[in-house]
Amino acid sequence: MKSLTHTCHYLLCDYDELPEADRHLIDAAKLATEHSYAPYSHFHVGAAALLADGTVLTGTNQENAAYPSGLCAERTTLFYAGSSHPDTPVVALAIAAHTDGHFTPTPIAPCGACRQVMLEAEKRHHHPIRILLYGTEGTYLIEGGTTELLPFTFDASFLE
Repeated sequence: MKSLTHTCHYLLCDYDELPEADRHLIDAAKLATEHSYAPYSHFHVGAAALLADGTVLTGTNQENAAYPSGLCAERTTLFYAGSSHPDTPVVALAIAAHTDGHFTPTPIAPCGACRQVMLEAEKRHHHPIRILLYGTEGTYLIEGGTTELLPFTFDASFLE
């Protein structure tokens, strides 16, 4: 038997330490939370995707009384990017969340389903996505793409 370890490499940055482009993307994700539809959980999430051509697209979580019918902000954003700009890679994705009118102190991480969709977006365009997870006490910057968040990936190679 062998014991193995996977390490996630990320930076913890203050908002002010980030380059202007990253702050702009985080601000777009924060602003998007205002359009979230979260009448049940009151947990408002916004995501902003930066495309390779400089376009910024946003999305929000959309809840439904039949809970499985809702969708996370990350997936609404990535599906919007894929349907409206199918040939343009997503190069960065920022995520922010607030509840009771206050942004979360600690960054929130994408759920497993969102991580899988992020991985598929990377595979589709052969390009990793920089991930910015915003919290008022610091932002996690993940340069290595989704595999840093999802070490045991499932992709099309398993279907061959």
